[in-house]
Amino acid sequence: MPGQSEKRENNLRRLRGRVARSRSIGTKLTPDEERQILAAAEAEGKAPSEWARDVLLRGAVAGNCGEMEMHLFTELVGIQMLLMNALEPLLRGEKMAQEQLAALYRRVQTTKAAQAQELLAKRGQNKEK
Repeated sequence: MPGQSEKRENNLRRLRGRVARSRSIGTKLTPDEERQILAAAEAEGKAPSEWARDVLLRGAVAGNCGEMEMHLFTELVGIQMLLMNALEPLLRGEKMAQEQLAALYRRVQTTKAAQAQELLAKRGQNKEK
């Protein structure tokens, strides 16, 4: 039977290179849910707690990706607005003064988020039809 010093050394070996995990989150499961989780963990060769930890962390990262996707979509809408409003006069052969371009940029910055929301709402309505 291993002594206390051996147990401590094993724990130290496992902790090298990572922060000690000292927090836990619990949940209640039905027997069927527990069987599903145990089977999924076993299929990946992991302990159920490690499997659940990985799934939770992937879910947290995916949630943050949704925010990032919305931010990127908003920026794309802003680029589209800037290009459409700047290219139209240029294609007609008109010149755009630096002040006009700066004003256009400010207008795009203040309206791109609302425009992105409006586009998403329209797409949502079209999907419902």
